[in-house]
Amino acid sequence: MLNRRRFIGQSAAAALALPLRSLLALPQKPAADTLIDSHVHVFKRDPAFPYALGAKTPAEDASVEMLLDLMRANGVERTVLIQVIHYRWDNRYLASVLKSYPGMFHGVCRVNPEDTAAPDTLSELTEQGFRGVRLSPAATAEGDWIRGLLMPPLWRRCNQLKVPMTVLTSVTRLPDLVPLIEANPELTVVIDAMADCPLDRPDELKWLLDLARYPKVFVKITDLWVLSKQAYPYLDAQEQVKKLYQSFGAERLMWATNWPVSLQQLPYARIVELYRDHMQIFTPADRETVLYKSVQQVWPFGL
Repeated sequence: MLNRRRFIGQSAAAALALPLRSLLALPQKPAADTLIDSHVHVFKRDPAFPYALGAKTPAEDASVEMLLDLMRANGVERTVLIQVIHYRWDNRYLASVLKSYPGMFHGVCRVNPEDTAAPDTLSELTEQGFRGVRLSPAATAEGDWIRGLLMPPLWRRCNQLKVPMTVLTSVTRLPDLVPLIEANPELTVVIDAMADCPLDRPDELKWLLDLARYPKVFVKITDLWVLSKQAYPYLDAQEQVKKLYQSFGAERLMWATNWPVSLQQLPYARIVELYRDHMQIFTPADRETVLYKSVQQVWPFGL
């Protein structure tokens, strides 16, 4: 699919070939704003938390300890951690991180969307501290389970538990979410990475913009560096963000680094700078909202 999916499923080792520790030596600017990163993955090779059988995994770790170093160096106060596909449905490593660092992170789990027990699994995981679940339906026929009979019970359970549903999918898949969103109007739904909509497809972007009519739908304005045809700070991709800003308002948009997947293009510090210093499309007040206020509507940290 796109670069991020290729990283996760096919070429993670190459994506993490950069020496992660060396990134800490980059010059970094003290943060002028409160920053809450809405999307990061953590993982490490540990026999206590083995990767899923058959997973194509990176050679290097992206552990929570490494993330905390980066957060401290760049003024990021809190982070939302998303269960990485390397572990598939085994959320134990992320659960251990949440337990070890209470208040520092929120965690979003994964459950098997083709398992009839998925709603009960989600209930158990929320009891362990997770706040939300992530689904990743492919744009191809293998992702057609999003239209299947197992989805309504899972979405209803999310609604009952009052935890957000986070969806990574292609923009062409968004119409399949509409019946589920409409059946659960009080459920908070977060669309990852602007639904990977190509910048030259305004006809497809309309499917994402149309979701603005549902007041509980939020969008992560991430991966500008993947979509852009230009150099940093990706002004062409910022124009797409501007369209989302006009439709959703700042209060339903949130930034993120998508570390360590983003290391294919940019170090962590440069992504922080991008959203903090180079997104001139936002008013100062709305920039503050995107940097930390909007994410707290979905994942409250009390900052």
